[in-house]
Amino acid sequence: MLTIRGLCADVTDKDEILKGVNLSVNAGEVHAVMGPNGSGKSTLSNVLSGHPDYSVRSGEVLYCDQNLFEMSADERAVGGIFMAFQYPISLPGVTVLHFLQTIMNQQRKARGEQLLDAYEVIQRAEQAAKMVGLDPIFLERALNDGFSGGEKKRCEVLQMLLLQPKLIILDETDSGLDIDALKIVGQAVDHLRDKSRSFLVVTHYQRLLDYVVPDHVHVMLNGKFVQSGDRELAKKLEQDGYQWLSKTSSNS
Repeated sequence: MLTIRGLCADVTDKDEILKGVNLSVNAGEVHAVMGPNGSGKSTLSNVLSGHPDYSVRSGEVLYCDQNLFEMSADERAVGGIFMAFQYPISLPGVTVLHFLQTIMNQQRKARGEQLLDAYEVIQRAEQAAKMVGLDPIFLERALNDGFSGGEKKRCEVLQMLLLQPKLIILDETDSGLDIDALKIVGQAVDHLRDKSRSFLVVTHYQRLLDYVVPDHVHVMLNGKFVQSGDRELAKKLEQDGYQWLSKTSSNS
């Protein structure tokens, strides 16, 4: 699904942030990326999704055996890459329903599939809204305009359920969420989890991994992965923090 080799990247005209990232994600796997603030976790997410403010200095990324850096952000989205943002933006004047119909049909058009009419979109959107604990009235409101932090995150998960992407990047989706919302995110991941779909879950805290159980856990420090393991690694980080890894990394 995803192969990253020697990836070095930065925010345009800034110091290097990613300093040789290597990672392999197979279809059907859930990988958690943990690390302290400033370690490069969100930079990795933004580089993979095609954010224009980030520049790749060196390295390669293959997505389904395609060179990711030869694909525009739109092509990546159509190709099945989805990113749930840490801070979803608002679109005043664009209703959630109109936004959903647009993105669903743009993907279907690019894939040569039949477009959905308004009635079909409403039916699917209302069903997905119930799954994420959103009142269907939110579908009539401007996207994220006046939404609470938790409502914005639920709306991101709603989009994920409707688009059915292949590679799902959750960039600190758990920030600002209460326990009920965390459970909903976990239920949505479980609903989509299958042998043809992969997840890259970026988080500070182990608590999200109580609801989204990872196959692999990776720790990022100073722009590279310094440790990998299973769920027990996340529990150790929750208990002991990152200082012991900093010492291990500097010694090596």
